Amino acid sequence: MHLTNAIIHPEKFPARDLYPFNLEVFHQTPSIAFHSPVTFFMGENGTGKTTLMDAIAEKCRIYSWQGLDKIRYNRSPYEKDFHRFISIQWANGSVPGSFFSSQVFRNFANLLDEWATSDPKILDYFGGKSLRSQSHGQSLMSFFRSRFNIKGLYLLDEPETALSPKSQLELLKIVKDTAGQGHAQFIIATHSPILLACPHAEIYDFDSAPITTIAYEDTDYYRIYKKFMENPAEFV
Repeated sequence: MHLTNAIIHPEKFPARDLYPFNLEVFHQTPSIAFHSPVTFFMGENGTGKTTLMDAIAEKCRIYSWQGLDKIRYNRSPYEKDFHRFISIQWANGSVPGSFFSSQVFRNFANLLDEWATSDPKILDYFGGKSLRSQSHGQSLMSFFRSRFNIKGLYLLDEPETALSPKSQLELLKIVKDTAGQGHAQFIIATHSPILLACPHAEIYDFDSAPITTIAYEDTDYYRIYKKFMENPAEFV
């Protein structure tokens, strides 16, 4: 374990009526403890999963490669400052890490091709060819296998996006095996019941306040998918 705790300080929030400071989960949750090398954040969109993950990344000095933000009206002026209102605790000092999202991956793949024009051998770390020349699933698996060999903290924001169920199973195995080696810690925001099935993982539910852990088979994602598979006609 590297990161052991993320502490939220609602008493320091600059506003109560602006996102994300208007989310009740952040007012009623003193801290998020990390007991497992694999931790999941689950909940509907807008519940604060990515906001907290972004803040943790910023606090850990992990560059997110987000690029230019999309223009959004009525945006809170404090939305990108949530990291100022949390603190973190390490087990034995800070470690390097990385932040993954679909946008981050696109930006990284483009940069990698630019770097490879002057140093082609850099592609050897990713299967020997451009990530953009591989299928989406193949390129992601090449990226994950290469990146997760390094000791560190890995933040993944909905990595299942555009991955087939088969590729999600492959990612699940990579995460499970890597976490078992003891050098890597994962915090993953996801809607995928496949990824949530990772053995011994801790799942935090953001759908109600306070944020608490939940058993895999008690998650809405597991129950809804299970019910649908048992009787699809009930839903269509």
